[in-house]
Amino acid sequence: MPNRTSGAMVASGAEGVERVTALLGGAQVFRRPPKTPLDAHDMLSDGMPSAALVRLFGNLGILQRSPSLEKAVGMSLRTFQRRKDTPTKPLSQEQGGRAWKFAEILAKATEVFGSQDEAERWLDRPAMGLDQRRPIELLTTPAGVEMVEDFLTRLEYGVYA
Repeated sequence: MPNRTSGAMVASGAEGVERVTALLGGAQVFRRPPKTPLDAHDMLSDGMPSAALVRLFGNLGILQRSPSLEKAVGMSLRTFQRRKDTPTKPLSQEQGGRAWKFAEILAKATEVFGSQDEAERWLDRPAMGLDQRRPIELLTTPAGVEMVEDFLTRLEYGVYA
């Protein structure tokens, strides 16, 4: 059942940034965890630590085994393994941005579905409102990301069509 308490995209304010930052490892990964969307922008511009991506992958359950995860975050398993070996090396702006957006959508889906487990199941299942596409597969393009975000907002407000 959707949670309708917030009414805004999860990462649109400080509360959302904190949820996304927590998925990425929080204070254990970031010297100065972002507190606002502008802080998040600055951190992504400077290069998000590779350890954040490692932590994000480690926080996943069902999706950790999804072949679509690599495409959703824009990084092959081999590149991820190299990044895992150099946790202090920053990600490129594109890699960090894709990882941040994935975490943002996961946080939003978790809010809407009530648990991360349910959110991950939803991301990995065909969705009627997305023409039977799996949401995780749509995260490979900005247009697909927008469709998934819009659909999550409709679910949050109970507008399924």
